Amino acid sequence: DNIPLVNIVRNAEQVALLKSIGAKYVLDSSQESFMEGLVGALSETGAMLGFDAIGGGKLAGQILAAMEQAAVKRMTSYSRYGSDAAKQVYIYGGLDLGPTVLNRSFGLTWSLSGFLLTPFLAKAGPEVMGRMRKRVVDELTTTFKSHYSQRVSLAQVLDPATLQAINAKRTGEKYLIQP
Repeated sequence: DNIPLVNIVRNAEQVALLKSIGAKYVLDSSQESFMEGLVGALSETGAMLGFDAIGGGKLAGQILAAMEQAAVKRMTSYSRYGSDAAKQVYIYGGLDLGPTVLNRSFGLTWSLSGFLLTPFLAKAGPEVMGRMRKRVVDELTTTFKSHYSQRVSLAQVLDPATLQAINAKRTGEKYLIQP
C-alpha cells in the first residue's frame, strides 16, 4: 500500500530477517541507539500511528515519546503543552504481560488503547468488512500468507512439552492446531 513502515524488533536476527524481505526502517529496541534511530525514522516517515505487539514494558511510551520528538522538530513556535500532532499507539499483543510503563514525555495530544480485530470489524460495518475479506482472499498466498513451523493435532496440544513450545512466542515458530 506504499505506506512507509517503521519496524521495531528485539534482536539483530529479526533486523536481518526484515531487511532481507525489503523493509527499509528496522530498529532493534535492545540497542543503545534505538531512540535516536526511532526519532529519525518517524521524522522521515511522518508516522504518528503505531501498533505494539509487546504490550507490557516501556515500548508504547518510547514510541509516543519518539513521535513527539519528531513532531516537535516540525513545530514553528513553542508550546508548553508539546506538539499538537495527534499521536496514537494501539496495543494488540501480549508478548510481555507486565505493566505498560509510560514516561510522560510526549505532550498532551496522544492516545494509547488496545486493538482487537473483532470489535473493529463490528464498528466498520458490512461494506468495509466485505472489502477487507475480499482483499484477504485475493492476497492469501502473498500479503496474508502464513508459515507454520509445526502442525499439531488437538490431542498433541494436551502434551505439556508441546503446549510449552506453542506458548514460547518465538519468531518463525508459529504452530497450526488442526482439529
